[in-house]
Amino acid sequence: MLTATFGWINHRLIGLPHTIGVLAMSLVASLVLIGIELAVPDIALYEDLTGLVRRVDFQDAVLDGMLAFLLFAGALHVDLAILRRRAWAVGSMATIGVMISTVIVSVGFWFAAGAIGANVSFAWALVFGALISLTDPVAVLSTLKEVQVPETLEIDMAGESLFNDGVGVVVFTVLLAAAVGEGGGGLSALQIGEMFFVEALGGAALGIGAGFVSYRAMRAIDDYPVEVLISLALVAGTYTLATKVHMSGPIAVVVAGLLIGGRGPRDALSEETQRYLFGFWTLIDEVLNSVLFLLIGLEVLVIRFSPDFAWLALIAVPLVLCGRFFAVVVPVSALRATHSFVHGTIPVLTWGGLRGGISIALALSIPEVAEKSVILAATYAVVLFTIIVQGLSLRALVKHVVR
Repeated sequence: MLTATFGWINHRLIGLPHTIGVLAMSLVASLVLIGIELAVPDIALYEDLTGLVRRVDFQDAVLDGMLAFLLFAGALHVDLAILRRRAWAVGSMATIGVMISTVIVSVGFWFAAGAIGANVSFAWALVFGALISLTDPVAVLSTLKEVQVPETLEIDMAGESLFNDGVGVVVFTVLLAAAVGEGGGGLSALQIGEMFFVEALGGAALGIGAGFVSYRAMRAIDDYPVEVLISLALVAGTYTLATKVHMSGPIAVVVAGLLIGGRGPRDALSEETQRYLFGFWTLIDEVLNSVLFLLIGLEVLVIRFSPDFAWLALIAVPLVLCGRFFAVVVPVSALRATHSFVHGTIPVLTWGGLRGGISIALALSIPEVAEKSVILAATYAVVLFTIIVQGLSLRALVKHVVR
């Protein structure tokens, strides 16, 4: 009800991009309610809405619910032929770029925390660096719908965000396990390498296998209701299986979506099936995006931050932008001799590296350690800044630097 109401008001009266408008309105409504609670402590409306938001487990709703369907919907619409040509650019930013950003943000966050007296160990600074270094494909793809960029740059942004997300979750999982330790001890380099290999490459292999089986099943029939059901089964089944066998679910569904979206229209899907299948997943993408951005705004009702963390949360914003800049400039500079890039690629990719609900969900998944509150505060500050400030100003940046 809230999503529909805010969406209608934004469309009729405000005119912001749909998802950003829903987020902004839910955030403002949340802050107003907090203000009312401070002014009138006995008011019941605040307690009722907060109780409702608490019943939605944001971490499970995003990581175990919406994420698989949103990633598949995004990958389904990516042009596989162009993505193949941009594979080195996309792959390097999604892997090397994540590592570079994680290191820069982690070191900077650790030093900043020490300077203001916050208790953050280097192991947990690494965890923050990993969870905030992945660009959120949900936020990036929804913003790309509102901003016109050249096709190759659009593929670079969309492809990098899809795979960056999967790789980033793997890096976060490995670093979180190292920070928590096994029985109080840390993980060896061999264990970390094995976890990364199984999670990332295993997830890709699973996505190829599941996607190919589904593609063959769709090719054998021409019945759009059944083929839509097959696509739903592919997403739910692949993500669940990947989670059970400790492989990367995000990478698995992205690879499966690319395979179905790239191969299906050629010889497996009739025109009628394509219309229904792609229309169905477009609608799923829009609806889940709207609900997710509403939840991000409402989370401020239940994530109460200490004023002691305000400075570190503010410092995290330019720190993450710095990490993002080097995560883009190093791979792009290394590939310029063999790959063409649109003029303005570096500033657009840097400013367009939006963070979203996935980072918040990963921060919420951290065990109840002393560092969790400060990490959560910094994560929320960065997410709000990137979606609202960077998301709304990206169109103007593209007009000025891309040619």
